[in-house]
Amino acid sequence: MDGSGLPETRSTCPYCGVGCGVLLRPDGQGGMDVRGDPDHPANHARLCSKGSALAETIGLEHRLLAPRVDGRDCDWDSALQHVADRFSDTIARHGPDSVGFYVSGQLLTEDYYVANKLMKGFIGSANIDTNSRLCMASSVAGHKRAFGTDTVPGTYEDLDAADLVVLVGSNLAWCHPVLYQRLLAARKARGTRIVVIDPRRTATCDSADMHLALAPGSDVALFNRLLTTLYEGGALDAGYLRQTNGFDRAIETAFSDDARVTGLSPDRIEAFCELWMRTEKVVTIYSQGVNQSSSGSDKVNAILNCHLATGRIGKPGMGPLSVTGQPNAMGGREVGGLANMLACHLDLENPDHRAAVRSFWDAPQMPDAPGLKAVDMFRAVGDGRIKALWIIHTNPAVSMPEADAVRDAIAGCDFTVVSDITAATDTARLADVLLPATAWAEKEGTVTNSDRTISRQRSVLPAPGAARPDWAILAELGRRMGFDRAFDYASPAEIFREYATLSGIAGQFGRDFDISGLARMTDAAYAGLVPVRWPVTAMRAGGRFFADGGFFHADGKARFVPVSYRAPASKTGPRYPFRLNTGRLRDQWHTMTRTALSPRLAAHMPEPFIELHPEDAAAQGIAPADLVQVQSPHGRAILRARITDSVQPGQVFAPMHWTGETAPSARIDGLVAAETDPVSGQPESKASVVALSRFKAAWYGFAVSRDAMAPTADYWALARTGQGYRAEMAGHTPPTDWEQEARRLFAAPGASAMSILDAARGTARIALHEEGALIGALFVAPRPVAVMRDYLVTLPGAAAEGVLQGRPAADVPNPGPVLCSCLGVGVNTIVEAVETQGLISVDAIGEALGAGTNCGSCRPEIAALLQNLHNPEAAQ
Repeated sequence: MDGSGLPETRSTCPYCGVGCGVLLRPDGQGGMDVRGDPDHPANHARLCSKGSALAETIGLEHRLLAPRVDGRDCDWDSALQHVADRFSDTIARHGPDSVGFYVSGQLLTEDYYVANKLMKGFIGSANIDTNSRLCMASSVAGHKRAFGTDTVPGTYEDLDAADLVVLVGSNLAWCHPVLYQRLLAARKARGTRIVVIDPRRTATCDSADMHLALAPGSDVALFNRLLTTLYEGGALDAGYLRQTNGFDRAIETAFSDDARVTGLSPDRIEAFCELWMRTEKVVTIYSQGVNQSSSGSDKVNAILNCHLATGRIGKPGMGPLSVTGQPNAMGGREVGGLANMLACHLDLENPDHRAAVRSFWDAPQMPDAPGLKAVDMFRAVGDGRIKALWIIHTNPAVSMPEADAVRDAIAGCDFTVVSDITAATDTARLADVLLPATAWAEKEGTVTNSDRTISRQRSVLPAPGAARPDWAILAELGRRMGFDRAFDYASPAEIFREYATLSGIAGQFGRDFDISGLARMTDAAYAGLVPVRWPVTAMRAGGRFFADGGFFHADGKARFVPVSYRAPASKTGPRYPFRLNTGRLRDQWHTMTRTALSPRLAAHMPEPFIELHPEDAAAQGIAPADLVQVQSPHGRAILRARITDSVQPGQVFAPMHWTGETAPSARIDGLVAAETDPVSGQPESKASVVALSRFKAAWYGFAVSRDAMAPTADYWALARTGQGYRAEMAGHTPPTDWEQEARRLFAAPGASAMSILDAARGTARIALHEEGALIGALFVAPRPVAVMRDYLVTLPGAAAEGVLQGRPAADVPNPGPVLCSCLGVGVNTIVEAVETQGLISVDAIGEALGAGTNCGSCRPEIAALLQNLHNPEAAQ
């Protein structure tokens, strides 16, 4: 069947919290086309590189297609009855707190709602937490302390109206590229100033008017200094302050802080404070650099204090804006997916709220105290307090801090269930039961983005094999555990109506989250729901909060929170002298279960790395392309060195995406200490301590293959290519027979071989062919292998007689490493165009080649390349 005539379906991108609308057109053969939705208010047709590559990630190659119990495929009836029996028996023997759910911002709101209802209302425990705890829990805590509820005051439209946007701990250009392009468009249209506050110089700094490279964890001291400047400069809004409590204590505490701990010069601090003070329309965007801290909640409140003191909140172009990392982190907050919350922003520890929810659900029991937050939950799994665990759409054996201990805890748990779309994750391999769930393009439901916009996610592909929606799996478990009537759902629309009705009760308690105006939607209206920003009631739809006060504490006033600088929990010292910052890459997502399937996303940065300053590299004897052993009190990793002054001396940065499936020695969260914020429970992922040393490999290897490889070296990193796979390898002890090793690596014992072996120099080049086509090629040397990788990855499956040269013939085009992932434009292509066409600007390159014209997140790299070409001395 030709799918070209099939209609487009409006849905939502499954990546970050921007919540971009997408238009999906199936091709009738299991694939589809994806483009940005021009009518969606979050993105107006723009997509980032990841969103643009969504169609490359929907294949069935790695899908889990049937339930598995103890490693064997079985039917749903057997699997779910087994799960229900084990959970019921565990609860009967050890009580409801002996079980736990660890869920994910990848769930749709309806899935999240059913999971929360089952655990808190019917199992009777609050032991349900989410990987959003690692993302935005500090923002939730800060909002609740200041506003009385977890309310995001502003909207994305504020970026269009602001005169100053301050980005705190946010690499917006890479982590939220569509919002970044919106900000750049506003700057072009109206001269918006941009300040970046980040210890590391990121791609976002390329367009900043000011970059404040403050010491890790010192944000509170900086914003306390801003608050005192606002006070001394007469910039406070006396009328607005009457809508608040606690300012006197907050300002007294702010004056007692010392901004010198930021490491910034007094002149830089004064320039920032003066700019913020004298610009009325200011938006402060903050993200993981603020939240992922042992003082994350205090950082949030230090920012909120400044906006409250000046009344710059809830008005066009003014206010704080927390941008989340996952597509439905906000939806999870709304349904009570965190261990310390009830649905609809009701409070678990408030007896009136608890009674209302229990009555609405007709629930047999309800916990009266918070459950275990993520870090404590896995500690409880490790020490045996939690004996039955269900993990849904997340990979904590990689993504949690002290990941090695978490992996061991899951492995030792009496009974572990994992629901996911694949069995090929570090966590899924530890499960007793695997349950196949539908993937994003097969799901029906809603998500909520970072500015409170609820959007539909719609199914355009059939569920493969026996895969089921998460809400259906959870509801069936509830029925099998004896709660038939409460979980007798027939559709996500029915769940949404129940949830919207409950929000009306929350509204009666004076809560912010109320979508009761949607509670009577028909199935047809739900199917056609267009993006809508909450609240949605008979009296109000969308808009901003707090322009005129109206907060959600009992007295209706906001609260200033007095906060003081606290250093990161882990202390550097002679044994661990470096501060480790972790984060995301432009083209990858979480633990790469989706993005690693896309060759063009993998091409930009196909190998794990660590950024370190040139002075530190020299002191440790580390050269460019060396491998670096990174050691912390909790784990060890091996990463490729990237020597750059983007990080400050004494600080290093490593991305968090690689796993046991893609690079076992690069599981960076195995090094991160499980230190948490005492208010939010969010781990400190930006400030652990490590030691560095050169990994003294006896051999290095690079390989390309047509089919999947099976590396076994001390270090290896595997990535997908357009023609197969590529791998970097290194080890202490080389194999005795490199040709035999190549046959094992490529699973081709009978293939014909061409080889160039030099035992004296420690080099080997082997290519294996079948029927004239290249199966795989292996290149080995005593130092990092010098071959043209981006040429070699194009050869598997072709004749490739000259593969052992490691480089193309002079007349063969070589685009070089991919720089623009959206359009697949390589570095060499750009260099050639600059040299032959006389291109002198990023815009000119975009016009000629398209590079940088889609999501724009590669524009800083294009600019740096241009600068190096026109001024090579400056790049030395």
